[in-house]
Amino acid sequence: MEVKRVAVLGAGLMGHGIVQVCAQVGKFDVTMRDIEQRFIDNGMKMIQDSLQRFVKKGTMSEGEVKEVLNRIHPTLDLKAAVENADLVIEAVTENPPLKKSVLAEADKYAPPHAIIASNTSSISITEIGAATKRPEKVCGMHFFNPPQLMKLIEIVRGLKTSDETVETIRQISTKLGKESVVVKKDTPGFIVNRILVPALNEAVFLVAEGVADPEDIDKACVLGLNWPMGPLKLLDYVGIDTTLFISDVMVSETGDPKFRPSNLLKQMVRANLLGRKTGRGFYDWTEKK
Repeated sequence: MEVKRVAVLGAGLMGHGIVQVCAQVGKFDVTMRDIEQRFIDNGMKMIQDSLQRFVKKGTMSEGEVKEVLNRIHPTLDLKAAVENADLVIEAVTENPPLKKSVLAEADKYAPPHAIIASNTSSISITEIGAATKRPEKVCGMHFFNPPQLMKLIEIVRGLKTSDETVETIRQISTKLGKESVVVKKDTPGFIVNRILVPALNEAVFLVAEGVADPEDIDKACVLGLNWPMGPLKLLDYVGIDTTLFISDVMVSETGDPKFRPSNLLKQMVRANLLGRKTGRGFYDWTEKK
């Protein structure tokens, strides 16, 4: 199936980046939909700022920036966003009832041939797909943050996802300049978070137990494991609340105690110490903002 028009539902942290990649690299016509004008405005501002960084690096011209922006069509109307789309990518908050209601509405208005992909990092694709009348055309398309720079897309099969849907998303991922991996079983956390979340949790346990300072834990992982970024700094980037949510989903879905979040993680969420987005997490981001 040829994809020409993409609709991205959500203009937030991940949504705006996915919109940019689709318009800039994939050269698709992209509709960006959110529920309030301020979210749309903020998403467009982040896209413009990101594109200007490419201009400063000398990898894009002002003319190319204009072309990319001309391919992006912001809207508050979900029906208008999806009614001509070949591919709908859902990038709303990690909240199962919200995702299911958004997908059910998109399913109602999107053309019958359209694929509906979810950018979820942990929620069951089978469960999300069941909210639509086209579960065979629903799959996970998990981008990594920031989508403009990170090379990986996890393609996740739900129980009813067709081979054709997976193959189409694989081709689109390549067109977006990404490498893709296929998660053959709809398992909590897919591949990356299944490995990463216990590692991040262990770093938080080390802080809670007073084994080492956050800076030294991060330094040890960067220099000893060759990680590009330490686990605690990564937690601040991802969001402490997002990681806690993923941990809770993985514990409830698998019953495996290895995914159990540290109490320190829970306390930080209660205190609104969520990382970069609130200015404080394991690090103080107020100066750097």
